[in-house]
Amino acid sequence: MWPFRRRVRASSGRAVRLLVILGVVVALCAAGLLLLPAGRALFEDTRDKLGKAKPVTPADIEASAEVARHPATNTTDGLSNRYWGAPAPGASVTYTFRKPFRLVDLIITNGASAKPEDYARQARALQLDMEVTTQNGEKLHKELTLSDKPGAQTIPTGISDVRTVRLVLRSPVGLTPGRHLALAEVEFFQRS
Repeated sequence: MWPFRRRVRASSGRAVRLLVILGVVVALCAAGLLLLPAGRALFEDTRDKLGKAKPVTPADIEASAEVARHPATNTTDGLSNRYWGAPAPGASVTYTFRKPFRLVDLIITNGASAKPEDYARQARALQLDMEVTTQNGEKLHKELTLSDKPGAQTIPTGISDVRTVRLVLRSPVGLTPGRHLALAEVEFFQRS
């Protein structure tokens, strides 16, 4: 009878419960603030994978150098048998877009053509330095490694608020006298 009929004061334990609840709320707020960037990145990546990507066309294209009859605009013409010819490694092409968007994927067709018989006609860059400038002026750098094979190569990116993308050609293969670096196509995709 004694443990069941024990009398307890009405306020007993209320302060402890209040302190535990307050501690949990403070811990959740602190975790939310500390994990917000990682949580947002995970949320955006999930939306990228669940959404459908659609192509984006740049408004302006500028190259630091071009070979005659092979302008940088050939990289966005939709034809993989025309290419941008760059005279040497370190040449760059900058794509500027009308409005900011989330860059989900980048598809690059390296070499002079997507056709195997024409692919190795000119030299190719096996690495590209990608510099993305966002709407607020922040610059993000990423090194892209390409396979030395004909055809399109998809590179997932997941970068928000993209305004410009600059690609710098690095690590040439097949660059001999009388040949130049070739980049056939660069395609940009945003989340729809």
